[in-house]
Amino acid sequence: MASLLPRLAAASLALALLAAPALAQQGGPAKAFTREEIEAIIREYIVKNPEILQEAAVELERRQAEAQAASIRQVTADPKSPLYSSPHDMVVGNPNGDVTLVEFFDYNCGFCKRGLNDIRQLVETDKNLRVILKDLPILTEGSKEAAAIAYALKKQATPETYWKFHLALMGQQGRIGRAEALGVAKDVGADMKRLEADLAKPGFEDAVEETKMIAGALGINGTPSYVVAEDIVVGARGYEALATRIANYRKCRRADC
Repeated sequence: MASLLPRLAAASLALALLAAPALAQQGGPAKAFTREEIEAIIREYIVKNPEILQEAAVELERRQAEAQAASIRQVTADPKSPLYSSPHDMVVGNPNGDVTLVEFFDYNCGFCKRGLNDIRQLVETDKNLRVILKDLPILTEGSKEAAAIAYALKKQATPETYWKFHLALMGQQGRIGRAEALGVAKDVGADMKRLEADLAKPGFEDAVEETKMIAGALGINGTPSYVVAEDIVVGARGYEALATRIANYRKCRRADC
């Protein structure tokens, strides 16, 4: 609330300045109110009616929440949005599924590791689910190194091979970086010479920036975060929380029927 007060005060002052001529006319000949007089009127009114600040703050927060929700819907409801159609991402599960789940993750995110089995279970049990994996390396330099290996691997891997890589690397405990990601890539049968060559090519930084921009547009600033049934789910909330939203979307085209 404290952060809203300067904006509320500024808005009150602006309204008072606009209303000043009319107020003057009501009392007779036009009078030019000084800034100090207007501020005194506002101050006196607020002191006598302090609840107006709370009412204004609640209304402002409501409008901001509505605006943010509308902005998010513009992204999540558009099937052509880069949220769903970026060439930098890997799709696992059913590429033609009737519901899409998007996960923003970081290979060094402990909560992402906790939620790994939730996504695995969804992919294994829901044969009509499309899952998009968006690498958002925001925690450590090792996160970025691992993401670069994953990005290069996508150039040669099938969705099945990439999924094995993802499960194995995310399932590791401890620090994840270049060495760990390269080791897993080798284990899943990657052409390591081609991988190194693809690592040297441009494109990775652009992919990361695109993911960060999408996350920012959705108000996402941490991992794991999911978009499921056009709804934002923050944190490892468990299999049921995700499965319920998916089921509801199939039933009523909303995350919460």
